[in-house]
Amino acid sequence: MPGELLLLSNSTNHGEAPLAHARAALAEFYAGREVLFVPYAMADHEGYAAAIGAAFAAAGLRLRSVHTVADPAAALGAADAVWVGGGNSFRLLRALQRHDLIAAIRAAVSRGARYGGASAGTNMACPTLRTTNDMPIVEPTGFETLGFVPFQINPHYVDADPASRHMGETRERRIEEFLEENEVPVLGLREGAWLRVSGRTVTLCGRTARLFRRGDEPTEHGPGADLSFLTDAGSVFDVDER
Repeated sequence: MPGELLLLSNSTNHGEAPLAHARAALAEFYAGREVLFVPYAMADHEGYAAAIGAAFAAAGLRLRSVHTVADPAAALGAADAVWVGGGNSFRLLRALQRHDLIAAIRAAVSRGARYGGASAGTNMACPTLRTTNDMPIVEPTGFETLGFVPFQINPHYVDADPASRHMGETRERRIEEFLEENEVPVLGLREGAWLRVSGRTVTLCGRTARLFRRGDEPTEHGPGADLSFLTDAGSVFDVDER
């Protein structure tokens, strides 16, 4: 089943306006479509929707937040385009579960709607929540997410500072711990990086990423890299089989 995704590591680069680094990509991806925004990763839905609405307007796009509609599930199920914002991934997933939005978003994407997100919104496109960086400030009913790609993503990936004296786990070590228990590849997206997914084609854009696979040394990938081999783990858009 065909599908179109735009998955950003972050929504804001240092010293830039929100989504400015991916403005051209957003404009191309959502051209001619009204975008339905999911703000539930943040507590202030109104303020968040206003900020992201302004960022989308700068890209020439129309955005409407689902917190303003009477039936968010029906609105998302009928949407042509969806953007899921960043914030706390546990809070976001719990909201998706409570409002029956997982099935609605899957249904929209299965019939051709475009899905995009940043940070927590990117986490939602993976099979599970288990490679997020967030503190579990709330408890969802489970960790299963939308499953639009068959690999995990770690947004905001940061490299260890060799001069640091901090003795806590590095991001790399935490991903290694995940791989001790799971065989699913994990792509660490650095700030300013994003994935453009079209069917089974996965292209790295913006900046670099680091790929972790169980039993292998991590590998580095730069902008323009073809990461389509990551879809070999399974169907990217078999949402109708769930």
